[in-house]
Amino acid sequence: MPIPPPAVARAFAEGWIDAWNAHDLDAVLAHYSDDFEFSSPLVIQVAGEPTGTLKGKAAVEAYWRAALAGVPTLRFDLVDVLAGVDCLTILYRGHRGLAAELFELDANGRAVRGRALYAQTG
Repeated sequence: MPIPPPAVARAFAEGWIDAWNAHDLDAVLAHYSDDFEFSSPLVIQVAGEPTGTLKGKAAVEAYWRAALAGVPTLRFDLVDVLAGVDCLTILYRGHRGLAAELFELDANGRAVRGRALYAQTG
């Protein structure tokens, strides 16, 4: 899937947002391949991983399970979805403000790599 069609990109984004808002970690994880790799500045802070990157769905699941427990009112609001070659970016508002997640996709439309980005304030 070199460039996800608009309907596919929108469906991925809406399904991802809905899964997070339902706090349904299994539904969130369904968007990812088993060897998924996730990078975020919060991985450094929360998980204590100095590289900021977690490898494998099991490691990411444990991290997100702890994160959901720490923010029981977590809610995301979709702002937009952007498509590129073999990737898409979800722009959303969360409890930290404006954020984006960049997903590199495999041929089945599942994320193999993800990067979280957060608005800088101050």
